[in-house]
Amino acid sequence: MRNIYIGIDNGVTGSIGVVSSDGDAIQIKTPVKKEQDYIKSKTRIIKRIDFIALYEFLKQFKDDETVKNITCRLERPMINNRFFHTAISAARSMEATINVLELLQIPYDYIDSKEWQRYMFPKGTKDTKVASNTIGKRFFPTANIHSHEDFDGILIAEYMKRKDNNG
Repeated sequence: MRNIYIGIDNGVTGSIGVVSSDGDAIQIKTPVKKEQDYIKSKTRIIKRIDFIALYEFLKQFKDDETVKNITCRLERPMINNRFFHTAISAARSMEATINVLELLQIPYDYIDSKEWQRYMFPKGTKDTKVASNTIGKRFFPTANIHSHEDFDGILIAEYMKRKDNNG
């Protein structure tokens, strides 16, 4: 029996990383769909979480009979009132993701980016996107199946695995 660690870099531009206690690893871009915004005054296309695709991706781990335990951490979104549309998108993404996790009965908690970055990145790292990309490629050279620009989701999952193994 194995443990599964799911790290979710929240948002429509985020990623979902999965690391197992036996060494399997995969990262995908968060599944999204595009549609017209609900605001009448402008014709704007927005991205939303593709609820069904996210459900199907996560369900495979829930249905796997070799899995003993699933742990999930969802990165807390940065909500800034000065960026209204970004804040709305982040909140909408968080809600859709939580709904899928609750529907699948996958236990989850929140994690701040500083917590896992402090553990996974060298001290004094300034450019976290570059660090995420280079460290992620080194740790997981074949796991990033959608060629996402960073490895935040899978590094969150790896952080959880290491914390679990170190107590």
